[in-house]
Amino acid sequence: MKGDLKNKQESYHVVHKLPPGDSPYVRAKHVQLVEKDPDAAIVLFWKAINAGDRVDSALKDMAVVMKQQDRAEEAIEAIKSFRGRCSKQAQESLDNVLIDLYKKCGKLDEQIELLKQKLRMIYQGEAFNGKLTKTARSHGKKFQVTVKQETSRILGNLGWAYMQQANYAAAEVVYGKAQQIDPDANKACNLCLCLLKQAKYAGARAILEEVLQGNLSGADDPKTRNRAEELLKELEPCQSTVSSSSPVGLSLEDICVEGLDELMNQWTPFRTRRLPIFEEISPYRDQLAC
Repeated sequence: MKGDLKNKQESYHVVHKLPPGDSPYVRAKHVQLVEKDPDAAIVLFWKAINAGDRVDSALKDMAVVMKQQDRAEEAIEAIKSFRGRCSKQAQESLDNVLIDLYKKCGKLDEQIELLKQKLRMIYQGEAFNGKLTKTARSHGKKFQVTVKQETSRILGNLGWAYMQQANYAAAEVVYGKAQQIDPDANKACNLCLCLLKQAKYAGARAILEEVLQGNLSGADDPKTRNRAEELLKELEPCQSTVSSSSPVGLSLEDICVEGLDELMNQWTPFRTRRLPIFEEISPYRDQLAC
């Protein structure tokens, strides 16, 4: 009988994706996932943090629930206040949550600065513990992420933030670097829009043709393909000219990670784990015929 009861309890936790036990954090997760009472879950997550029970997970989960409840500002303050109680291993995931919260609140400057900080960490070999891959989790499934993929993802987010500021020149450089590292059709469309906004029609057209020919990852996605076709329609009446106000010689280091060249050339014991991908890629300069 005891064995059957134990098996039922284990099955219950598996079905509802609950951690085992009866701690404050487990009760918070039960209220969140089973009872589906987000406000009560937030209160219980607070109690778990104050009790020191799985603080890493409690703080992250509480922030996510707060975001869902349109309490993103509170979530930002909570992470800033309590991340000092969290482990070193949790800091990266907390940064990712913060980036989403900044995006939700429209705090573009904060979002951009944090994305730059994450890029600096990668350049300096401080991310991924100096390795070329890390294990990530999404919807309960684990998968491997390479440093190329992570760098391209961060650059894509940074490019999008610059676009929201209508800084299309900076977004162009960032998206261009992202495409150079790990190209895909969605970022290609964003890069095309940046060029279109700067009257760089020939370069935009060349990128769209590549997407529509199916040469890029994700090009078969119907939404991406429809977007590419819409952008192509916008280009049809445009001439292949270059705006006279287009910036010349703008590099990733100029608008993304300031002082990067000096940092990369400076020899210190802490630089020995620099990831090789950043030795292989060249600066994104004048790569698009405009």
